[in-house]
Amino acid sequence: MAQSIQRRRRLFVAVFIVVYVAVFLLSFTLGNFHIPLGQLAHVLFGHLTGAAPDWPASVQLVIFSIRLPRILAGTMIGAGLSVAGAAYQGLFRNPMASPDILGASAGAGFGAALAIYLGLGFAAVAASAFGFGLVAVGVVFLVSVRARRSPMLGLILAGIMIASLFNAATSYIKLVADPNNVLPSITFWLMGSLANVQPAQLLWAAGPIVGGMVVLWLLRWQLNLLTMGDDEARSMGVNTVATRTLIVAAATLIASACVAISGVIGWVGLVIPHFARLLVGDDNRAMMTVSLFMGASFMLLVDDVARSVSTAEIPLGILTAVVGAPFFLYLVLGRGNRS
Repeated sequence: MAQSIQRRRRLFVAVFIVVYVAVFLLSFTLGNFHIPLGQLAHVLFGHLTGAAPDWPASVQLVIFSIRLPRILAGTMIGAGLSVAGAAYQGLFRNPMASPDILGASAGAGFGAALAIYLGLGFAAVAASAFGFGLVAVGVVFLVSVRARRSPMLGLILAGIMIASLFNAATSYIKLVADPNNVLPSITFWLMGSLANVQPAQLLWAAGPIVGGMVVLWLLRWQLNLLTMGDDEARSMGVNTVATRTLIVAAATLIASACVAISGVIGWVGLVIPHFARLLVGDDNRAMMTVSLFMGASFMLLVDDVARSVSTAEIPLGILTAVVGAPFFLYLVLGRGNRS
């Protein structure tokens, strides 16, 4: 029985790796500037072999300067938010937990809105968003340590409180912003998009996102033990305080960096881990790996739709909500009916 479960999990991991590779290549071909799959293969093969270019310069520009940074950003953001969501759900033993539960997204959104209001460039907007995301979670930690009876409950309640304060501050900035120029920029950024991601910002965000995912992936077996309770985890040699701190820090870095370069994109870190859990079970060793590739594929597909269905790009936050909310409702009602 155990071997059958392991084979099934390995099968799902392999399937979603293949799905991700297919979606990755397909994303280069989609958009208002269509690139046939054969031409894409010819260009990529030519670059790998060092052949003299015999394709239009516009095709090379679109593939390597426009779509490649966007696709890599979508991969990192989808995978990062999904892994962070899986870690939070396991850590808090709460299926409603998501990467913004401790206020990182709200803090990052305020930082970006403030930078846009001040007229700063995209790099400064990303840095401000990342910094305020970390500040928000830092304040949550300072508040939660006062809740000595139930530190985990204190962490969640502090996160809700701090997120509410930062959301209120963001609303005030939108209230006083110039409605003709600044306000539309703030609103569009807060709805999420990969349109403005540049290679420099992508490289800057890769450190915290990839580093955070590596930390969470290495701690996935300790996370399994934490879901069994602190006493059981300690008996297995797990330092519960240090492990929880590392998990929260890594997930916070991921969430803040994702919001810093793409804006607020909801539902990914909430829905994707649920779907992965339905396929491979609660074991974080498999579930987190499946979440990674599933989240990356989902984000790429959503971005493909955002830039293909109309000439005006649709914000990603709208599309993820349209897809994620009904699916999450189906999961809740489906599980409730089976129970």
